[in-house]
Amino acid sequence: MKLAEALQERADLNRQIQQLRCRMLNNAVVQEGEAPAEDPAQLTEELESCLKRLEYLTTAINLTNCAVCQEGQSLTELIAKKDCLKLKISVYREFLSEASNLARRVSRTEIKVFSAVDVRALQKQTDVLAKELRLLDNRIQQINWSENLMENSGQNS
Repeated sequence: MKLAEALQERADLNRQIQQLRCRMLNNAVVQEGEAPAEDPAQLTEELESCLKRLEYLTTAINLTNCAVCQEGQSLTELIAKKDCLKLKISVYREFLSEASNLARRVSRTEIKVFSAVDVRALQKQTDVLAKELRLLDNRIQQINWSENLMENSGQNS
C-alpha cells in the first residue's frame, strides 16, 4: 500500500468514526417498550474495528514519515515545515487584511489611520511563502504516492 492510500484510508476512517459516534448517540436511549433504530452493540463492534484499523494506520504512517528521507530531511520534517508555513501565511494574511483596512474615517475631522507596515512588500513576501508552500505540498504528495507504507511489527492490519 502506498503512503498516500493509507492517508486516504485514515481520513475515511476518521469520518466513519464520527458518523458512528452520531449513530451511537442517536441510539443511546429509547422509550420503554421500544427498540433502538440500530443495535448499539453492533455499532460498538464496528467502532472498535475502525479504531483498531485507525491505530494501525496511524502508527504505520508515522513510522513511514520518520523513515522516509529526501534531500536530508525526513517526511516528518517536511510536514512540520508545511504546517508552519501554512500557519505563517494565515497569520500574515490576517495581518495584511487589518493593515489594509484604512477606510475607517467617516468625516475629515476624525483621526486619520495609517498602516504600520509596508503592505505591498509584506504581500509580496506572503505570495513568495504561498508559492513555497505549494511546491512543498507537491513534493510531499509526490513522496506520498511513491513510498510504500511501512508495516508495523507487533500489530495486525
